Amino acid sequence: METGKIVIEKVRGKSTVTKSFSKYPLKFIIPRKVGPSRVDAVWIYALTYGGGIVSGDDISCKLEIGAGCTAVLTTQASTKVYKSLGSKCSEQSLEAEIGSNSMLVLIPDPVTCFSTARYFQKQVFRVRSDSNLVLVDWITSGRHESGEKWDFTHYKSTNNIFLESDQPLFLDTVLLEQGSIVPLAERMQDYQVIAMVVLLGPMLRHIQGQVQEDVKRMMAKQLQGSPARWDRQMKSNTRRRGYCSNSFLDNRISLSIPEASIGWLGGIAGFVALFLKNGR
Repeated sequence: METGKIVIEKVRGKSTVTKSFSKYPLKFIIPRKVGPSRVDAVWIYALTYGGGIVSGDDISCKLEIGAGCTAVLTTQASTKVYKSLGSKCSEQSLEAEIGSNSMLVLIPDPVTCFSTARYFQKQVFRVRSDSNLVLVDWITSGRHESGEKWDFTHYKSTNNIFLESDQPLFLDTVLLEQGSIVPLAERMQDYQVIAMVVLLGPMLRHIQGQVQEDVKRMMAKQLQGSPARWDRQMKSNTRRRGYCSNSFLDNRISLSIPEASIGWLGGIAGFVALFLKNGR
């Protein structure tokens, strides 16, 4: 059974929440006013009681974005996944249907898993040919102030995008788990964040190129090579880690980020937020 559901439809020419349901441990906050009155966008904050996801929690959410509507789903803080009890795994799933000429912006704070935590997340998006989607999915290494660095037991995040309900556009899974020989922290070396950004749809074409150029410049310094080399590296990673239709390859960015560059992801979220508040 669903833990939460939100339906957004056009009412008197404005994107409006026409149905909202949530139950423990999930709660939605939907502010009435976020930006100027000319901006047509619904903002939704998802949070959990207790400030995080407890071992064994199973949260299931569904979003329906009607034709011509814009919705932003975000959080108030990082998604904390507490320590697991035994072999219990915390799970969270999202299913979103994005209508024609609509936009969904999913820009949560990162997932932060505590020591020994087990977490599984699955997100499925069903789009039309003129739907628009901004997806940011990221995880940090853990609680540095407590001496935890990639100290969780299991993390799995799956993101699937389907066109017209059944044609796969993008299938991606990230799996991180402790190895019996080499600890996860040793394998990750100095990297503190794994992040993925997806920009899909005609309304986002003017920022897709800008974001990719920013990434190329940032990563070229770390790879000690040219932007052209980073472009080859990025496309190679895209093909290796998931499946995308050919037309979708240049709209997805997947990278691991050193600690010094974590703020860049926040910059993307801020850029998109400004774009929405000023009118799409």
